[in-house]
Amino acid sequence: MQDHSEAVSPQTTVQQARDGLFDITVVGAGNAALCAALAACEGGSRVLVLERAPEEEAGGNSRFTAGAIRFAYDGLDDLRRVVTDLTEEEIERTDFGRYGRDAFYDDMGRLTDYRCDPTLTELLVERSLDTMVWLRGNGIRFVPIYGRQAFKVDGRFKFWGGLTVEASGGGPGLVEGLTKAVSAKGASILYGARALSLLFDGSAVGGGRAKVAGAGVDLPARAVVLASGGFEANAEWRARYLGPNWDLAKVRGSRFNSGDGIRMALEIGASPMGNWSGCHAVGWERNAPEFGDLAIGDQFQKHSYPFGIMVNARGERFVDEGADFRNYTYAKYGRAVLEQPGQFAWQVFDAKVTHLLRDEYRIKEITRVEAGSLEELAGRLEDVDAEGFLRTVRDFNAAVRTDVTFDPNVRDGRGTTGLAPRKSNWANALDTPPYEAYAVTCGITFTFGGLRVNEGAQVLDSDGAAIRGLYAAGELVGGLFYFNYPGGTGLMSGAVFGRLAGTSAAAASAGT
Repeated sequence: MQDHSEAVSPQTTVQQARDGLFDITVVGAGNAALCAALAACEGGSRVLVLERAPEEEAGGNSRFTAGAIRFAYDGLDDLRRVVTDLTEEEIERTDFGRYGRDAFYDDMGRLTDYRCDPTLTELLVERSLDTMVWLRGNGIRFVPIYGRQAFKVDGRFKFWGGLTVEASGGGPGLVEGLTKAVSAKGASILYGARALSLLFDGSAVGGGRAKVAGAGVDLPARAVVLASGGFEANAEWRARYLGPNWDLAKVRGSRFNSGDGIRMALEIGASPMGNWSGCHAVGWERNAPEFGDLAIGDQFQKHSYPFGIMVNARGERFVDEGADFRNYTYAKYGRAVLEQPGQFAWQVFDAKVTHLLRDEYRIKEITRVEAGSLEELAGRLEDVDAEGFLRTVRDFNAAVRTDVTFDPNVRDGRGTTGLAPRKSNWANALDTPPYEAYAVTCGITFTFGGLRVNEGAQVLDSDGAAIRGLYAAGELVGGLFYFNYPGGTGLMSGAVFGRLAGTSAAAASAGT
């Protein structure tokens, strides 16, 4: 294994790769890619990581996340294997509940209309806890998500929605920790290196061709792991596969996730799989930049809509804001916003619930209005029909069930009657000033279509046969998510299949 006690120049790394000194090339440097590199190193392989982005933008979409990660745990004992520094005071004041494997399976099935691939889903669920323990053992620290996933009830915090922990330091902390771990294991990371194509002899993949410092170079290897994200940053592919107006969506994360890994695999006959017309997309600050901003991270998202209403340019509601916990609806409601006139909406709240709004509603880079009356607010909602909005609020207020107690910690059943679309939970009349409203558009996170892989994360060709030397992990694996997904499952999937891909590639390259 390579000695990293002294820094090695990029030129030296390229020459080492050209000389065939690396067993495995990993394409990408986000969560899935780094987990693959880490596992491959543990399997005894010499690993080269190719990252298209410069070092200051490295990490893919993982760098832009809040770091929340969903896994199955049967109670406090399991949780303490992951959050190893929980204090007795935290345990005393918190109801962490449990999120068993059955619940994880149910959520995956229910949210994907039961289209999720059974084999991939079983790997995801059954290996989730063990993978979290593995990450913790490699220096990744996890903490409870008190600020976003728990409310205080009778003096105790109660978690909801099956999502309990996040990586310390969020997405940036996760990427930093994994980068440190793979470097300590001896992997080399080459930044500003864009993978262009796979070296394929018709039988097996033997490395790849990359653009480094403006020049194309062949980098042989015994195996390649593709983990370079979906095609969410490729406006032309979004319009081609997702449909009209998707080229207008904002990109929540990396500008470098343009589908290169998927394209390279398809060019050598890999089989596409999954929901190619589907994606993870959320309500996102209307005036956010075209791509994600690392200085803001995920704070452009606006996910407290279950406690208010959303209206479009006609002033009309268009979704059931309280259909479920936001963990189970936010990834599909971005599409609903994109389908509205002008591709925007306003989220509206009154003073009864503004204390429940997440921290992302308090940043300065935000399109926000406040008013002391609904009539005044109607005049301040840019591009919204004021009369239509006031009519919507009148109808909504009259339909709220007042015989059910509001409770943000559970699906409280406090809905509306005789209203379309209905609001199923957390309905409160908008009647207490001051009123606040926030403008959102669609922010795409990642695409659901990708490559077909087997239980070893090996890429399959269009005949169903495994392509020797080619593995995949992360967003570009197809077949897990359709239409929607449970919040926090993206990072878990990346970690599970990244570890699996790296382990399988190392075993194959060693001939075991």
